[in-house]
Amino acid sequence: MTRTRHRVWKYGDNVNTDVIFPGKYTYTIETDTAQLARHALEDLDPSFASAAQRGDVIVAGRNWGNGSSREQAVKCLIAAGVHAVIASSFARIYYRNAINSGLLVITCPELVAQVETGDEIEIDLDAAQMHYSGRAYSFPPLPEQVREIVDAGGIIPYLRAKAREQ
Repeated sequence: MTRTRHRVWKYGDNVNTDVIFPGKYTYTIETDTAQLARHALEDLDPSFASAAQRGDVIVAGRNWGNGSSREQAVKCLIAAGVHAVIASSFARIYYRNAINSGLLVITCPELVAQVETGDEIEIDLDAAQMHYSGRAYSFPPLPEQVREIVDAGGIIPYLRAKAREQ
């Protein structure tokens, strides 16, 4: 069983894609990962981009990622080094965009209610549990194919690897 330790950034309900990645940059910054990371969450938390560290996680309330289907709202978090987004619930399109881009997304409302920014949690994907303050929080196990897509870095690298296997 492998547990990974992560620092938490906590946000509330209904954080939309325009706040995750400001709409004004949508067509001017599309592939420059340093620029994507620099503008991650700038309208919600101006300190995030400069203080986030590789492996940090975002913990959020209900309906994370609602709004327009904007890949940059996922890519900017990956570029900033975010390991996962854990939320009470996700907007459907954001959830799928995250998996397609290789960002781990986990639904666990019980954990969301307990943690705050700066706390540390442990994630155990094999056991489908998170650990915080001596307590385990279960979440729905991720289907094996979803884990493989995330581990591959997204759907395109996953499909390329599958094609090479054949």
